[in-house]
Amino acid sequence: MPSHLSADRPVPQPPEYDAVDALINRTRRLRGDVDAVRRDAVLVDEDDPQMRWQRALCDLAVHHLDDLGAHLGQLKEGLPPESAEQLVGELSPGTAPEAVGEVPTGSLIGRVGSAEWNLLTDEVSWSDELLQIFGRTPEAGPLSLDDLPSVLFPEDQPTLTALVTDCLVDGKPIDGEFRIQRTDGRSRTLHMMGEPVLDADGCTASMWAVLRDVSELRRSQQVVHRTHDSLRRQQHIDRTERRIAVELREAVLPPWRGSLHLPDQGPGALDIAAHYLPSESSAMIGGGWYDAMQLPDGRTLLTVGDLTGHGIQATSAMAMILGALRGMSVAGIDPGALMGHLNQLLETSVQPALGSAVCCRFDPATRTLDWAQAGHPAPLLFRDGAGRPLAQPDGVLLGAASAVAYEQDEAHLLPGDVLVLHTDGLARAYDGRDGLCPGTEALLGLAPRFAEARTAQDCVRIVAEEFGGTQRLDDACVLIARIGA
Repeated sequence: MPSHLSADRPVPQPPEYDAVDALINRTRRLRGDVDAVRRDAVLVDEDDPQMRWQRALCDLAVHHLDDLGAHLGQLKEGLPPESAEQLVGELSPGTAPEAVGEVPTGSLIGRVGSAEWNLLTDEVSWSDELLQIFGRTPEAGPLSLDDLPSVLFPEDQPTLTALVTDCLVDGKPIDGEFRIQRTDGRSRTLHMMGEPVLDADGCTASMWAVLRDVSELRRSQQVVHRTHDSLRRQQHIDRTERRIAVELREAVLPPWRGSLHLPDQGPGALDIAAHYLPSESSAMIGGGWYDAMQLPDGRTLLTVGDLTGHGIQATSAMAMILGALRGMSVAGIDPGALMGHLNQLLETSVQPALGSAVCCRFDPATRTLDWAQAGHPAPLLFRDGAGRPLAQPDGVLLGAASAVAYEQDEAHLLPGDVLVLHTDGLARAYDGRDGLCPGTEALLGLAPRFAEARTAQDCVRIVAEEFGGTQRLDDACVLIARIGA
């Protein structure tokens, strides 16, 4: 076919063989590295939009590298077609032919073709590769400029008409995309680049173009866009749910920014403070709670607990449990019986959950602490510069079993004692020494500092300093009560 270099312009010199060969080798290595990452991404969770988006990006990068490898193969001067096909095949491992008799889609031959339409003789010349891209046999021959729009999607026909008109009338280069419908029913997306070819008088004699099949590349880009949009929607949902969960937590839990001042209880009154420590992932809002309130009979309720799960479901269940706990405490129900009722409430809830809790009732007149627990760490008692966990009564996790009886125990507190209630989010892994977890041992190690603290808020500040920078998989709550003189 006539050369597009028939216009008066110098013939470009081919690049040096060694330079192109080096680029091809680097592209091959990079393609292999990206493909390895893509294979690993296949194993990710299909329900995770972040992982789906990352895998789609890997697929798109592979297609871009396939294209780069194909074009570099073109630059390799004197390379026989068989070697070029073998080279690109190495850059595109595992690519299968789209149909019997067709070359692999990863091959340069299967994706790039050229054409020239002679305006003076109406002669049309297509390369064999372009015939394959359009799905046309040599007998059917190429399409004229008048017939070419007939195989395009109707909505893409104006695009091609504008490209050809600008080229032939205004001498503008062609650079655009359109979709075709082949006779076998398959649709392909083609990227067309071309220019007018001028005769000796400077008039347009023909139009020359290179057409590249970019179907797989565009499909990969569409997947990236879809998964990215899905990821953004999921992130928006996650942010909204987190905001609602935080607002619900703040609406339900006591808004403590310092010590909680209960009405004057006389000798033995409690000084109480609490703190919430978020997990290492601030997006995870759990179902933990802390609470303290004065009961109608003058005693004080102290409670800390945690429900399984995160987000709105966990915080809404926490609000339900905390409301029931407050109501039953005001009604005078003992801590052990109260735990049994909470267990039944979780069992019959529309959204079943598991939870741990400790419930204490302190009488300032006698300095007696009645308490019960449900699968929860025991309160820690600090006295005279030393600390120990209280002897733990029996009690299983809330929601774990039916018709469970929860034991209740009693402890006598002295002026100056510090009582620490906490969730197990401070540390979950047991080290086997005395049945204590590292978090509990670290808390007990704060005993000398607690002895020097003047208020419960000072003790909370010490805990926050000790555990604030610790990486936790779950959030944690701590409530500290200091017995007055």
